[in-house]
Amino acid sequence: MTNSAFPIAFVSHGGGPLPLMGDVDHRELVDACVQLRQQLPDTPSAIIVISAHWESRGFAVTAQSAPPLLFDYVGFPERTYRYHYGAKGHPELALKLRSALATKHIALRLDANRGFDHGVFVPLMLMYPEAQIPVLELSIDRGLSAREHLIFGQKLAAVLPPDVLVLGSGFSFHNLPAFFAPKNTKSVAACADFNAWLNDTLVDPSLTAEARLNRLDHWSDAPQARFCHPREEHLMPLLVCVGMAKAPAQALSFSVMGYGAQHYLWL
Repeated sequence: MTNSAFPIAFVSHGGGPLPLMGDVDHRELVDACVQLRQQLPDTPSAIIVISAHWESRGFAVTAQSAPPLLFDYVGFPERTYRYHYGAKGHPELALKLRSALATKHIALRLDANRGFDHGVFVPLMLMYPEAQIPVLELSIDRGLSAREHLIFGQKLAAVLPPDVLVLGSGFSFHNLPAFFAPKNTKSVAACADFNAWLNDTLVDPSLTAEARLNRLDHWSDAPQARFCHPREEHLMPLLVCVGMAKAPAQALSFSVMGYGAQHYLWL
């Protein structure tokens, strides 16, 4: 069990809209999203998504009643720019979070213009296609400090209502040149080495919460860390989730475009 009253999940959201397009290299990811969804509540009061695709100075949250979709990818078929996900926003909850986090000495900026990027609408279209649950998107801090995101997760967990669902949306492996280069045994093995370290860190019940946080604070010392994450923005939502949960996770492993990837779940 987590130290919070709400479920937390981290999803590796795949490449742009490819999971929604029937792409064969994302089939396992889609199946893992369906499997993950079966373990999550049907009707949380709100879904809070921390997206790797929104970087801001400090932390920010969407604060409008009906955010549009932000098609923040290029070079895909025209139909992928006509997706619809009609979930409402939750400006009242955004205001409450800002006030509550201020008491924890965390500034949360309200953004009344931001739409839901593909780090939000792709996993939600797979997991909650009915779009009946209000959604808030949270940014990551563009400084990309591991410690700051772990601390933010700890503070956020202390102020959230007990009936929300938290989704971190990033990617456990995010080396774009490697995805599109010819596969070789060295690069696939490098990904496997980092994945093994990540799973040991997040899943091993013998690790204390303090040891887990310390390992993630120094994630770049892990085997093949900088090959798997030349830039670490896709890890930051995961660190927020770990900061919130503290307890060990369950891992759902699969393959995307020839490389191993994970979703993680804390119930």
